Amino acid sequence: MSQFPSLEKALKHYFGYDSFRPGQKHIVEQALKNQDSLIVMPTGGGKSLCFQLPAMLKKGVTVVVSPLISLMQDQVEALRNNGISATFLNSSLNGWQVRNREESIRNGHTKLLYVAPERLLSEKFLPFLDLVQHQVGIAGFAIDEAHCVSEWGHDFRPEYRQLRLLRKRYPDIPVMALTATATERVRQDIMQQLHLQKPFIHIASFNRHNLYYEVRPKAKSSYTELLVQIRQVKGAVIVYCLSRKGVDELTFKLQKDGVNALPYHAGLSDEERSSNQTRFIRDDVQVIVATIAFGMGINKPDVRLVIHYDLPRNIESYYQEAGRAGRDGDSAHCTIYFSYGDIKKIEWGIEQKTNEQEQMIARQQLRRIIDYAEGTDCRRTIQLSYFGEYFAGNCGQCDNCANPKPVEDWTIEAMKFLSCVARCKERFGMNYIIEVLRGSKNQKILQNQHNELSTYGIGKDKTADEWKFLGRSLIHQGILEQSTDGYAILKLNALSWEVMRRQRQVFLAIPTQKKETQEEKNLKKAGIEVLHERLRILRKKLADDQGVPPYVIFHDSTLKLMAQVQPETLLAFGELSGVGSSKLSQYGSVFIKEIRAYRKEQGLSVINEDGTIEKPTASTTQLMSLNLFQQGLTVEEIALQRNLRPTTIFAHLAELLEIGESVDIDKLVSPERQKIIWQAMQKIGSVEMLKPIYQYLNEEFSYGEIRIVRALWKKNYD
Repeated sequence: MSQFPSLEKALKHYFGYDSFRPGQKHIVEQALKNQDSLIVMPTGGGKSLCFQLPAMLKKGVTVVVSPLISLMQDQVEALRNNGISATFLNSSLNGWQVRNREESIRNGHTKLLYVAPERLLSEKFLPFLDLVQHQVGIAGFAIDEAHCVSEWGHDFRPEYRQLRLLRKRYPDIPVMALTATATERVRQDIMQQLHLQKPFIHIASFNRHNLYYEVRPKAKSSYTELLVQIRQVKGAVIVYCLSRKGVDELTFKLQKDGVNALPYHAGLSDEERSSNQTRFIRDDVQVIVATIAFGMGINKPDVRLVIHYDLPRNIESYYQEAGRAGRDGDSAHCTIYFSYGDIKKIEWGIEQKTNEQEQMIARQQLRRIIDYAEGTDCRRTIQLSYFGEYFAGNCGQCDNCANPKPVEDWTIEAMKFLSCVARCKERFGMNYIIEVLRGSKNQKILQNQHNELSTYGIGKDKTADEWKFLGRSLIHQGILEQSTDGYAILKLNALSWEVMRRQRQVFLAIPTQKKETQEEKNLKKAGIEVLHERLRILRKKLADDQGVPPYVIFHDSTLKLMAQVQPETLLAFGELSGVGSSKLSQYGSVFIKEIRAYRKEQGLSVINEDGTIEKPTASTTQLMSLNLFQQGLTVEEIALQRNLRPTTIFAHLAELLEIGESVDIDKLVSPERQKIIWQAMQKIGSVEMLKPIYQYLNEEFSYGEIRIVRALWKKNYD
């Protein structure tokens, strides 16, 4: 470092910053002493610089282990833009590119080398690394996303476990492990698995002051709420969904509503994923809709809104994914749309795990994110307590603090609860304690003779849900602890005893029957606002065609009334204030068409001119199949692209045909085969069941073909 009089000068030279962020300088100083280290620093806190700057100041090459190709490419591109010699080796390169880069590394022209753990530990790569060590030296190993080492982490990857071999092969080369999320148990696991030797440990605060956290119930109106959120925000938006199907359907709906959105999930080709990510990073699109595959390590500073349209699987994932917002330090918004149906989806995924230990860990993690979603305490208090950090609450930057619930004194109930935990010798979980309090005759309670405890049955005056609500709040407030071994055993601490000795009071924010807030009233209006915007666009088009100002078509007050009343017939439209006979005849039909289209998309009933109710409208998933079919894809190709069965695609197209959508039936079933199926249905005299038709045709026609022809029959005769 002799060429620089201070670390600040080196920082300015290589990265252009005038000063370090909190903790960075001390970490860099320890790295320059060749000491092992464990760095836990939140997303946006500047983890990467902690190994990048020492790499520039030490002799040799620093090897960075990174789990994702996109992460490597993003960081290497950023380093090169700063004039820093960095490169990566991964499967995206051809043989010539790999050899060329390896030669540059061996000649000492590279300071930072990014590799995936699988490549790093391969039989071909380790000898190359030995050669690098001999010729130019290895300055250190940086293990990024180090929580992947631990099976207790939210993104455990078995290949990361093998990184322990680095210590055996290169015992004198320092290792820096870095992650944004790690509980105490995960931190211990990282140090043990990587064999870190007397590591320097830096744990930054997990509190992201600039983020606003909220949880909203997921309902039929949630899509409209989401649409309004996206349209109101100025900046990039990430929307997370649990499944690929959810990503595709939501992207499709957003695109139909004029939002510049792209999907990102593992079902897309590498080229399409890379292209969509690049377009998002470069601001070519505002919104990326993604599964959790997206975002790890992506340095896009201006994400202003992160929405979880489905419940996250655990608090670590949520913290990291929500942490994509506001990396530039400016304010940003994080929303979860919570429904109990999402819990069932996650539980199904857990049941698919073959390892019982993994199942147990995943269930405990799911319980904690449900606690977070249902919690009435400060969202920061709940989040930070999970990572072992105390936060007093009243942050003013979450929905629970911004709209506080009435507070009640539950000290007596807390004393009963904690006393029961103590008398049960701190060996049981929350449900068991609640059963004891409520006097359950559960066989296990009787076997343990806990029906003889003084706390047995003293909590019958409260429901199980009320006791559970108290128990969760005690954990969030740090008054009670829960083991992290997968069994979620309740443990007392010093604060617990303060409560039991009447030295500390316990207050709970009690959820009440909610009165409609102004914000909720506004959200009810959100659907009207979306329709109003569509009607404004239509008015502008008509005005432009005629070369007149928009107000000449209809005044704003009439347009707002139109969005509120949503008339679906000419008679109803003519009753609106501002609609005379001339404007009714000129514009009535075209505006009614737009109103009906909006109502169909929202799943609302549509009334025809004659007063009849229109048939069910096409769903998003059906329209996606139709869109691909109209692009020329076969049923089999659509099924493969959408990860669905061909029979499902046939069903989509048949249902669309029945409700009047334009489907080219001849591309699905040849006219000759249509005729034979039609004759069979006439012969049988019933089309309600497919199997009799299938059997009558000697099983020579598929159910899909029969379903399509039956749809045509129903369209003609129903």
